Amino acid sequence: MRYVSTRGGSPALGFADVLLAGLAPDGGLYVPESWPALPPLEELAGLDYPELAFRVMWPFVQDEAEGDRGISREDFRSIVAEAYSVFDHPDVCPVRRLGDLWLMELFHGPTLAFKDVALQLVGRLFEHVLEERGGAVTILGATSGDTGSAAMAAFAGLSQAECVILFPDGRTSEIQRRQMTTIEAANCHAVAVGGNFDDCQDLVKQAFGDSGFRDEVSLSAVNSINWGRVMAQVVYYVWAHLAVSPRHEPVSFCVPTGNFGNVLAGWAAKQMGLPVDRLVVASNRNDILTRTLNSGDMTAREVVATTSPSMDIQVSSNFERLLFEVLGRDGSAVESLLAAFRADSGVQLPAEVVAVLRGDFDAGSLSDEEAASVMDDVHEYQDVLVDPHTAVGLGVALRSRSGTAPMVCLATAHPAKFPDAVFEATGVKPVLPEHLAGILERPERVEEVPADLGAVEGLVRRVLAARTH
Repeated sequence: MRYVSTRGGSPALGFADVLLAGLAPDGGLYVPESWPALPPLEELAGLDYPELAFRVMWPFVQDEAEGDRGISREDFRSIVAEAYSVFDHPDVCPVRRLGDLWLMELFHGPTLAFKDVALQLVGRLFEHVLEERGGAVTILGATSGDTGSAAMAAFAGLSQAECVILFPDGRTSEIQRRQMTTIEAANCHAVAVGGNFDDCQDLVKQAFGDSGFRDEVSLSAVNSINWGRVMAQVVYYVWAHLAVSPRHEPVSFCVPTGNFGNVLAGWAAKQMGLPVDRLVVASNRNDILTRTLNSGDMTAREVVATTSPSMDIQVSSNFERLLFEVLGRDGSAVESLLAAFRADSGVQLPAEVVAVLRGDFDAGSLSDEEAASVMDDVHEYQDVLVDPHTAVGLGVALRSRSGTAPMVCLATAHPAKFPDAVFEATGVKPVLPEHLAGILERPERVEEVPADLGAVEGLVRRVLAARTH
C-alpha cells in the first residue's frame, strides 16, 4: 500500500510518512494507490470493535511492516486495542433502532463526538511513529467545533508534539469551546480566529503551502485532511452494516456532513466491497454539498451561523478526494477545477461528473427550525435526545428513504455538547457526563489572532520558543 496525492505532483509514500505529513507538498490530499478488499463479511461478523478495526485497517498499514520505518502487525493491533479501551460503551459505536431508522452512536469517546473514534487512534499512531523515529512535530489544525477538543484529548501530554488548534471565534457552542480552552496540557493551545471555519481551514492550508515554515516547525495535521482520520472512520460503517444486516444485504447511511470526511469514509468502505445502497449527505443552511451533489452547483456562499456549528462550512476539503476518483484519478484535472473554484468562489461541475456522483450519493438540507422539530419529535415519540447535527441527519434521512435497504443515521455528537439548542427544541436540558462536570467553571486559556497567515505563523513560533526555554 502506497499513497498518492490528489494533485498528482508529489511522490508516493507509505502509511507512516503520510500520517506525519498530513497534507501533500503539492497541496493535495493523500489517498491509497488502490482500494484494498475487505475481508469476507462472514469472517468479520461477531468480532468486537477493536478486532474488527484491526482487520479492516491493517491493509492500509501493512506494507510498512517490511521496513524499519513502519508499524508492525503486533504493534498496530495493540495500538488499536488501546485506542478503543477509553470509550464508555463496550460496543464503542453502539447501534440502536429508532423507529423506522437505525442510529449509530459515535459519541462515546472522551470528548463526546465522532472525531474521537479516529483521533484516539491517530494520536497513538503519532506517538508510536515518533518514538520509533525520534524528532518532534507541530500539529496545526482547524476545527468547526469537535476536531479541536478531540485532537487535544488525543495529543495531550505527548512530549514530541505541540498541538495548535484554530477555531472560529464565537462560532462554536460554549461546551465545544471550553473543551479546548480548559484543557490543562501544556502542549495544547486553543486559538480563536477572527473569522469563520473556512478562514481557519484556509490558514492551515496556507501554512502547509509555506514550505519554509512547514519544514522549520515540522508541521503536521490532524484535520480530516490526514488520511489516518478517514481510514479509522471506515471501520464503523462495516460495524453498523454487520449490526443491521446479518445476511449482508445492502445498507444505506445518512451522514450529517460539513467537511465531507465522515461520509467519504462510507464511500471508501463501499469501494472496499461493503454492500452499500445509498450514501445520503445531510447539510444545514450551509448547503454547498447538497447543491453540488444534486445539481453540480459547487458555489461557496457566505457561511451562516446555525445551531449545528460543526457543519457551518462552505469549502469541504475532503470533497477533493472524491473529485480525484470521479475525474479518473487525474491530478491535473483536480488542480484545474479547484483553481477555478478558488478564483471565482464557485464552479459548475460537468453533467457527466454529476451523474457519477449521483450513482452513489443523495443529499438534502434542513433549516434550524426543521432540525429543532426533529429533535422535539425524536424526544416525544422515541424518548431519545439527539444533538442538532444528528437531527439534521435524521430529518434528511426520513425525506430521502426509498426502497427496502435499512437506513443507518450517524449520531455525531452527544446532545450535552449543544445544551441550549436541545433545550430550546425539547424543553429538556441534557446532562454532561461526569468527567465533564464543572467544565463551565474551569478557567479558560486561549490565544486570539486575526485571520492572517503571518499572525498564525508568529504564534506557532512563539509557542515553540516558549517550550524550548
